[in-house]
Amino acid sequence: MQDSDLQTLSPLFYLAGIFIACFSSFLIAGKRKKVMADYLLAVWFLIIGIHLIFFVLFFSGIYVKFPYFLGYEVFLPFIHGPMLYLYVLNLTGRKLDTKTWFLHSVPVFIVFLIMSGLLMKSPWERLVIYQNGGNEYKLLSTILKYLMIFSGALYVGLSLFAMRKYRKELSDQYSNTEKMNMNWLYYLIIGMALIWIAVMIRNDILIFSMVVLFILVAAYFGISRVGILNLAAESENIEEKEVIDDPSEIVKYQKTFPGDDAIQEIYEKLMNIMEQEKLYKDPELSLNHVAQLLNAHPNILSQTINTLEQKNFYDYINRQRIEEFKRIACLPENQKFTILSLAFESGFNSKTSFNRNFKKYMNCSPREFLRSQSIDLE
Repeated sequence: MQDSDLQTLSPLFYLAGIFIACFSSFLIAGKRKKVMADYLLAVWFLIIGIHLIFFVLFFSGIYVKFPYFLGYEVFLPFIHGPMLYLYVLNLTGRKLDTKTWFLHSVPVFIVFLIMSGLLMKSPWERLVIYQNGGNEYKLLSTILKYLMIFSGALYVGLSLFAMRKYRKELSDQYSNTEKMNMNWLYYLIIGMALIWIAVMIRNDILIFSMVVLFILVAAYFGISRVGILNLAAESENIEEKEVIDDPSEIVKYQKTFPGDDAIQEIYEKLMNIMEQEKLYKDPELSLNHVAQLLNAHPNILSQTINTLEQKNFYDYINRQRIEEFKRIACLPENQKFTILSLAFESGFNSKTSFNRNFKKYMNCSPREFLRSQSIDLE
């Protein structure tokens, strides 16, 4: 494709990105019952749209006629990292207090101080500086470039760490995390990481082309997965469930050890209730529910399982389900059933979860295990 074709097609491509970013922002803002994550996503989409507008102004040369915003585009790359991280924190149940907001606003304030000398000049003086290549600001440009790369890498890393911590907390609290899969957040984080790699390459066309693709993915997942377009009745059900399953309510370990006797007593009660009532057959079994049945604090129950079983709650319950499957699959009266039906009977709620956990604990597939036991099930 020749350069003239690129010049003709590219602005339309970026204008489409601007439209999607702004439209998604207004769509989210118009949601009837909004939570903090909705506000964050709406503001972030709007900022991305503004960033793309600035790029189109530069790309098309229109900035020569409207130099009033020159210099302000430098702030925007330092906002995307914190917005991603705050969005991830909020969706994984962390409460964003004033201290958190202030801490992650610091990078933007630092850039403002660095840029203050340039921004105090008139728009037309700034235009002359831009047209001359900003020779007197070469050092400043270099400093900002490295700060930008550092900011991007830092917030991508923090976001990945927050997701890893969240997944661990889910495993400590729930026996089944299939419905709490938030892999789409990983897609957003990876998308941001790829954009920052493009920033390191210093290719503006590549950077903002990836930004447009990023906003497409972010808009799709942010709207469809979070449920912004759900009907009012469905939203109420979702919010009611969030009150129960809010990860911020996951109980953390106590700093004091409850004592060996208390741990052993709870463990014996746990073993008895698992053997007699087979609680693991409940696909939605949670740590809090088991703790209520044992009349124990969820914190101490979690500590008990970790100490004596060397497993978190998720692994402990799914190991129980695997053992139950092995037991009932060997019974002659169950030979008429399928592998999946017996897996559901054992407490699993999906084929994927069953196969993954079975291979994890048995180092073979369910079918290979049954073959070794001379059992033939469909």
